[in-house]
Amino acid sequence: MGKSYKEIMNDITTFVFDVDGVLTDGSVFVTNEGEMLRTMNIRDGYAMKAAIESGYHVCIISGGSNEGVRVRLRNLGVNDIHLGTPDKVKTFKAYCESHNIKPENVLYMGDDIPDFHVMKLVGLPTCPQDASPEIKTLCRYISHVKGGRGAARDVIEQVMKVQGKWMDYFNGKHD
Repeated sequence: MGKSYKEIMNDITTFVFDVDGVLTDGSVFVTNEGEMLRTMNIRDGYAMKAAIESGYHVCIISGGSNEGVRVRLRNLGVNDIHLGTPDKVKTFKAYCESHNIKPENVLYMGDDIPDFHVMKLVGLPTCPQDASPEIKTLCRYISHVKGGRGAARDVIEQVMKVQGKWMDYFNGKHD
Protein backbone atom coordinates (compact mmCIF):
# COMPACT_ATOMS: atom_id res chain seq x y z
CA MET A 1 0.00 0.00 0.00
CA GLY A 2 1.26 3.48 -0.90
CA LYS A 3 1.76 6.46 1.34
CA SER A 4 -1.22 8.38 2.69
CA TYR A 5 -1.68 11.93 1.44
CA LYS A 6 -0.50 13.20 4.85
CA GLU A 7 2.74 11.22 4.52
CA ILE A 8 3.26 12.61 1.00
CA MET A 9 2.82 16.13 2.42
CA ASN A 10 6.09 15.66 4.30
CA ASP A 11 7.92 15.72 0.94
CA ILE A 12 6.18 18.73 -0.64
CA THR A 13 8.42 21.67 -1.53
CA THR A 14 6.33 23.17 -4.29
CA PHE A 15 2.72 24.22 -4.84
CA VAL A 16 1.31 24.57 -8.34
CA PHE A 17 -2.17 26.02 -8.82
CA ASP A 18 -4.57 26.48 -11.68
CA VAL A 19 -6.52 29.75 -11.48
CA ASP A 20 -10.12 29.46 -12.70
CA GLY A 21 -12.02 27.01 -10.52
CA VAL A 22 -9.17 26.77 -7.99
CA LEU A 23 -8.12 30.29 -7.00
CA THR A 24 -11.46 31.61 -8.29
CA ASP A 25 -14.88 30.00 -8.08
CA GLY A 26 -14.96 29.73 -11.86
CA SER A 27 -17.44 32.57 -12.27
CA VAL A 28 -16.70 35.43 -14.64
CA PHE A 29 -18.46 38.77 -14.37
CA VAL A 30 -18.59 40.47 -17.75
CA THR A 31 -18.82 44.26 -17.80
CA ASN A 32 -20.60 46.27 -20.53
CA GLU A 33 -17.14 46.92 -21.99
CA GLY A 34 -16.46 43.18 -22.24
CA GLU A 35 -13.95 43.06 -19.37
CA MET A 36 -14.08 39.77 -17.48
CA LEU A 37 -13.78 40.13 -13.71
CA ARG A 38 -12.95 37.34 -11.25
CA THR A 39 -12.90 37.17 -7.47
CA MET A 40 -10.10 35.58 -5.46
CA ASN A 41 -10.17 34.55 -1.82
CA ILE A 42 -8.06 36.60 0.62
CA ARG A 43 -7.28 33.49 2.69
CA ASP A 44 -5.82 31.72 -0.35
CA GLY A 45 -3.61 34.74 -0.97
CA TYR A 46 -2.53 34.91 2.65
CA ALA A 47 -1.54 31.24 2.63
CA MET A 48 0.37 31.59 -0.66
CA LYS A 49 2.33 34.50 0.79
CA ALA A 50 3.05 32.48 3.96
CA ALA A 51 4.24 29.53 1.87
CA ILE A 52 6.57 31.70 -0.24
CA GLU A 53 8.00 33.45 2.81
CA SER A 54 8.53 30.03 4.42
CA GLY A 55 10.66 28.87 1.50
CA TYR A 56 8.19 26.94 -0.64
CA HIS A 57 7.98 27.37 -4.40
CA VAL A 58 4.60 28.59 -5.64
CA CYS A 59 3.76 28.42 -9.33
CA ILE A 60 0.64 29.27 -11.31
CA ILE A 61 -0.18 27.46 -14.55
CA SER A 62 -3.41 28.61 -16.18
CA GLY A 63 -5.00 28.54 -19.57
CA GLY A 64 -6.59 31.92 -18.83
CA SER A 65 -4.73 35.11 -19.54
CA ASN A 66 -6.28 37.81 -17.35
CA GLU A 67 -3.57 40.34 -16.50
CA GLY A 68 -5.41 41.40 -13.34
CA VAL A 69 -4.77 37.90 -12.03
CA ARG A 70 -1.05 38.35 -12.73
CA VAL A 71 -0.99 41.66 -10.83
CA ARG A 72 -2.78 40.14 -7.82
CA LEU A 73 -0.42 37.15 -7.68
CA ARG A 74 2.72 39.27 -8.12
CA ASN A 75 1.56 41.42 -5.19
CA LEU A 76 1.51 38.22 -3.09
CA GLY A 77 5.10 37.45 -4.06
CA VAL A 78 4.36 34.79 -6.69
CA ASN A 79 7.01 35.10 -9.40
CA ASP A 80 6.31 31.98 -11.45
CA ILE A 81 3.07 32.84 -13.22
CA HIS A 82 2.28 31.10 -16.50
CA LEU A 83 -0.96 32.47 -17.98
CA GLY A 84 -2.44 31.66 -21.37
CA THR A 85 -0.76 28.26 -21.25
CA PRO A 86 -2.01 25.91 -23.99
CA ASP A 87 0.15 22.94 -22.85
CA LYS A 88 0.27 22.62 -19.07
CA VAL A 89 2.43 19.48 -19.15
CA LYS A 90 5.14 21.22 -21.21
CA THR A 91 5.04 24.30 -18.96
CA PHE A 92 5.16 22.15 -15.81
CA LYS A 93 8.13 20.11 -17.02
CA ALA A 94 10.04 23.25 -18.02
CA TYR A 95 9.26 24.86 -14.65
CA CYS A 96 10.51 21.82 -12.71
CA GLU A 97 13.66 21.59 -14.81
CA SER A 98 14.49 25.29 -14.50
CA HIS A 99 14.05 25.22 -10.70
CA ASN A 100 15.56 21.77 -10.14
CA ILE A 101 12.28 20.49 -8.66
CA LYS A 102 11.36 16.81 -8.61
CA PRO A 103 7.72 16.23 -9.67
CA GLU A 104 7.22 13.93 -6.67
CA ASN A 105 7.78 16.97 -4.42
CA VAL A 106 4.96 18.93 -6.06
CA LEU A 107 1.39 19.41 -4.88
CA TYR A 108 -0.78 20.43 -7.84
CA MET A 109 -4.32 21.68 -7.41
CA GLY A 110 -6.53 21.63 -10.47
CA ASP A 111 -10.24 21.37 -11.07
CA ASP A 112 -11.01 20.41 -14.65
CA ILE A 113 -9.94 18.47 -17.75
CA PRO A 114 -7.12 20.86 -18.82
CA ASP A 115 -5.33 19.89 -15.56
CA PHE A 116 -5.75 16.13 -16.02
CA HIS A 117 -2.47 15.17 -17.72
CA VAL A 118 -0.21 17.39 -15.62
CA MET A 119 -1.82 16.14 -12.41
CA LYS A 120 -0.79 12.59 -13.32
CA LEU A 121 2.87 13.69 -13.09
CA VAL A 122 2.98 15.12 -9.55
CA GLY A 123 3.52 13.63 -6.11
CA LEU A 124 0.28 14.96 -4.66
CA PRO A 125 -2.60 15.73 -7.03
CA THR A 126 -5.34 17.67 -5.22
CA CYS A 127 -8.55 19.46 -6.14
CA PRO A 128 -11.30 21.62 -4.69
CA GLN A 129 -14.50 19.97 -3.49
CA ASP A 130 -16.38 21.06 -6.64
CA ALA A 131 -13.85 19.77 -9.21
CA SER A 132 -14.96 17.70 -12.19
CA PRO A 133 -15.46 13.95 -11.60
CA GLU A 134 -12.54 13.09 -13.91
CA ILE A 135 -10.18 15.19 -11.81
CA LYS A 136 -11.51 13.82 -8.53
CA THR A 137 -10.63 10.28 -9.65
CA LEU A 138 -6.95 11.31 -9.95
CA CYS A 139 -6.65 13.11 -6.65
CA ARG A 140 -4.96 11.80 -3.54
CA TYR A 141 -6.71 14.61 -1.62
CA ILE A 142 -10.01 16.36 -2.34
CA SER A 143 -10.43 19.53 -0.31
CA HIS A 144 -13.61 19.96 1.68
CA VAL A 145 -13.63 23.55 0.33
CA LYS A 146 -14.84 24.71 -3.08
CA GLY A 147 -12.64 26.48 -5.59
CA GLY A 148 -12.25 30.21 -4.91
CA ARG A 149 -13.43 29.70 -1.34
CA GLY A 150 -10.18 28.71 0.37
CA ALA A 151 -9.21 25.38 -1.24
CA ALA A 152 -5.64 26.60 -1.86
CA ARG A 153 -5.43 27.76 1.76
CA ASP A 154 -6.61 24.31 2.86
CA VAL A 155 -3.78 22.43 1.12
CA ILE A 156 -1.06 24.96 1.93
CA GLU A 157 -2.04 25.04 5.60
CA GLN A 158 -2.12 21.23 5.80
CA VAL A 159 1.34 20.85 4.23
CA MET A 160 2.84 23.53 6.44
CA LYS A 161 1.26 21.97 9.54
CA VAL A 162 2.53 18.48 8.67
CA GLN A 163 6.01 19.97 8.22
CA GLY A 164 5.76 22.03 11.43
CA LYS A 165 5.99 25.38 9.62
CA TRP A 166 2.48 26.82 9.89
CA MET A 167 2.61 28.35 13.37
CA ASP A 168 6.34 29.03 13.02
CA TYR A 169 5.45 31.42 10.21
CA PHE A 170 2.97 33.29 12.40
CA ASN A 171 5.38 33.35 15.34
CA GLY A 172 7.94 35.21 13.22
CA LYS A 173 10.30 32.27 12.75
CA HIS A 174 10.27 32.55 8.96
CA ASP A 175 12.88 35.31 8.79
